[in-house]
Amino acid sequence: MRILRTPDECFTSLPDFDYEPRYAEVADPESDRMIRMAYVEAGPADGEPVLLLHGEPTWSFLYRKMMPVLADAGLRAIAPDLVGFGRSDKPTEVSDHSYARHVEWVRSLAFDTLDLRDVTLVGQDWGGLIGLRLVAENPDRFARVVAANTGLPTGDHPMPDVWWMFREAVEKAEKLDIGRFVASGCKRSIADDVIAGYDAPFPEESYKAGARAMPTLVPTSTDDPATEANRAAWQTLSELDKPFLCAFSDSDPITGPMGPILQRAMAGAAGREHPTITEAGHFLQEDAGDQLATEIASFIRATPR
Repeated sequence: MRILRTPDECFTSLPDFDYEPRYAEVADPESDRMIRMAYVEAGPADGEPVLLLHGEPTWSFLYRKMMPVLADAGLRAIAPDLVGFGRSDKPTEVSDHSYARHVEWVRSLAFDTLDLRDVTLVGQDWGGLIGLRLVAENPDRFARVVAANTGLPTGDHPMPDVWWMFREAVEKAEKLDIGRFVASGCKRSIADDVIAGYDAPFPEESYKAGARAMPTLVPTSTDDPATEANRAAWQTLSELDKPFLCAFSDSDPITGPMGPILQRAMAGAAGREHPTITEAGHFLQEDAGDQLATEIASFIRATPR
């Protein structure tokens, strides 16, 4: 496995994101390599931990509007960069990435290194695909779950046409324009310096293997390597009596239909009022991060440990 690290100078002058990066070494489950993962924190060290997991093709920069709101509520907001994204190490081959590897890398960071307990998961896009698996496989570590524009596909149901269009665009792009993809997934326009912030981790095409790999790792048929593990996760989560909040946006054609399904399926979602984040697209943290963070803080206050 060949690994690249984005030079630090690529991350200068990021708008509203002056958090000091922190680093941890996690073991790769399929080799003897150690992988460096980056994360940022805000809020009191003894606050209830809120694990903010981003998806494709973003990084912890996506949570910059939410972290101050959560910190002001007395919570410890922790936003990692998935391997292949942000300041984390970037394996250079698409084949270096697998669903199982990403689940294990985040598990190792959250539990082996940070020893997080009574965690509130916030998962969006791939952050949910990874995070929901973590909750199902380590339920004693979690206090609550927030699913935001995400799902847990098993390959048993077809993906929407708009998702296939996105996957094809990523696979065929000679130059993968990360900032443009993020902007296209927002309902509100975003400034040029913000687009540059999403581009920052990827100075050359060789740094983008993770971003190219992620769409191909979503289970789309029942013979996918992740199908059985995700089916098992559905079974566990549907019976798990932990508070579960669906905070989906009003304008996401990719994951929008998953909101009602999760609300019906998850035991911890029953009888709960689930907010709709208004005027927001797929990247609702970018469009309406303040609103989403306020809903999460209220949810945590309403469901004390």
